[in-house]
Amino acid sequence: MNQVARRLGKTFALVLPVVLVLSGTLAVTRVPWASSSSDGQVLTVASSKKGTALAPQEALRRRLLTELQEKDPGAALTDLQVAMAKQPSLARYCASIARSLGRAAVAKYDGATQRAQAWSRPVCDTAFATGVASVG
Repeated sequence: MNQVARRLGKTFALVLPVVLVLSGTLAVTRVPWASSSSDGQVLTVASSKKGTALAPQEALRRRLLTELQEKDPGAALTDLQVAMAKQPSLARYCASIARSLGRAAVAKYDGATQRAQAWSRPVCDTAFATGVASVG
């Protein structure tokens, strides 16, 4: 009987911490960002474990490329200009992002560089136009 109790105690000693850690991890799946904005951005435990956090410039690039596909290149370029004004630290990535938008605009219009070029704006100098021209 004494051995059974000792064996049972050792089993609980090994299993109980694992169960507590797992249940605590699963209970906290959403962590709000430090900012008090109400845009609903959250960091999930799953995404932080996978290392899927994007650099700010890559997150902006993806958001703008999605917007370009859903709306038009003009909306994406306007938002790029707004983002550069709000976050000057991203200015060094502006030309690269604008070139990506230029290439994506050509792809959206099935290679019609003139149609894509019509959306060109003086955002980040001529980087959008350079992106359009690099495809054609």
